[in-house]
Amino acid sequence: MTQTPSALRLARITKRFGALTANDDISLELGSGEVLALLGENGAGKSTLVSILFGHYVADAGSIEVFGQPLPPGDPRAALAAGIGMVHQHFALADNLSVLDNILLGTEALWLPFSRRRAARDRLLATARRFGLSVDAEARVGTLSVGERQRVEILKALYRGARILILDEPTAVLTPQESESLFATLAQLVAEGLSIIFISHKLDEVLRVSQRVAVLRAGRLIALRETRDTHKAELAELMVGRSVSLPQREPRERGPRVLHLQGVSATRGGRRVLDALDLDVHAGEIVGIAGVSGNGQLALAELLSGTLAHSAGTLTLDDQALRADPRDRVARGVARIPEDRHAEGIVGDLPVWENAISERLHTPAFSRWGFVRQRAARAFARKLVARFDVRLPGIDSPTRVLSGGNMQKLILGRALCVRGDAGTPRFIIANQPTWGLDIGAVAYVHRCLLDAARQGAAVLLISEDLEELFAISDRIAVMFKGRLGPARDAAAWTLADVGLAMAGTPHGGQHAA
Repeated sequence: MTQTPSALRLARITKRFGALTANDDISLELGSGEVLALLGENGAGKSTLVSILFGHYVADAGSIEVFGQPLPPGDPRAALAAGIGMVHQHFALADNLSVLDNILLGTEALWLPFSRRRAARDRLLATARRFGLSVDAEARVGTLSVGERQRVEILKALYRGARILILDEPTAVLTPQESESLFATLAQLVAEGLSIIFISHKLDEVLRVSQRVAVLRAGRLIALRETRDTHKAELAELMVGRSVSLPQREPRERGPRVLHLQGVSATRGGRRVLDALDLDVHAGEIVGIAGVSGNGQLALAELLSGTLAHSAGTLTLDDQALRADPRDRVARGVARIPEDRHAEGIVGDLPVWENAISERLHTPAFSRWGFVRQRAARAFARKLVARFDVRLPGIDSPTRVLSGGNMQKLILGRALCVRGDAGTPRFIIANQPTWGLDIGAVAYVHRCLLDAARQGAAVLLISEDLEELFAISDRIAVMFKGRLGPARDAAAWTLADVGLAMAGTPHGGQHAA
């Protein structure tokens, strides 16, 4: 029970999807002016619970009260009217419109003969001043930084009268400096009496910003802790049901150069997306690439996996020129872990065994005269599932039924087995490999990448999670607007230096050797 007046009360919420119980008899309260962190593994029920709260799902049992009033089920308009606002990890803003126009979208009826723009602008600026959120109302959203866009999303919720804010992985795409600014904003919001549900996998942040922590596991609320009375190790163990230790990099001897980029540029749709990149990655090392989303990291991953051709410069693997041909990359031992596991990593409606061989379907091991060798493919899938602890009903199950963590294990296993039984891949492109994963799955992915490097693979780790980069990278480089800074030893960087470089400050990391 909270010590402050209740802003939100969930009583015995249960939600089932067929045989799966996503939320099982959950009761929870949020106090006025409180930050409550919501933790749990992938598939623990966090998203379902929030979706019920926001009216996207209807609970099979239970009730919700907001400031003492019952909340009608399955009605997002009623949730908004009750003062519930949500800031999603992926912002829902129109880049071609101004800040003010984005905030007004959906707040006025289309039949009004004119927009009350001046009054709306005054109200927006008054809201911004009250909560310490500076904003240029007429700036086009497409010109704003990621941190500024997040500020607009928060203002949009506040403009619409939100008194309860749900923040979903709010620092996932922010620089360290932007994260600090967000934390200051949250303190101001709480001081003004707002209540916040803070969803994050970053335990340091959870401990910093929240007053209490609620932990879900397998659809049930299994722990509720005062933040001052808990610590990272306990929260991690509560989330996954066992002790979790994150692996750390160890000194390794760097082998010969595997990947070489010199002056490499690439264009897409007539626009240059990569600009004169220089980079070497050696056998046995992990090189981390930091950067705010949208600065060329995806184009770099596409270039290296063979789906984007370079327009200038030299690109070699083991001193042999590479052409834009994904099949050739696989044949040369290049493995990829794509950024979007749902859109690029798997075909959800295909069974697990077909996804397990999808990138090697053209090889003699799994096809002959145009026919799939199903017995060999299924045997390989069973071996992969067992080796990488992919938990699933069976290899004939559609892959879309897997949790995010198990889906990523399947993709990881497929990548690390790109050479079949011939050994470790020569080069691994790991693009956001732990995005959206819980701490247990993160530890597993990190351990696999470190093991691959230890066995001689060259690994390029592209990540927006700076903790991840510092934990397992030997060297780190920063991308900004399609350009790549020099890769320096991880120990030579500070978190502040990387943040400055991510924001385009030319002196970010300058002191590093």
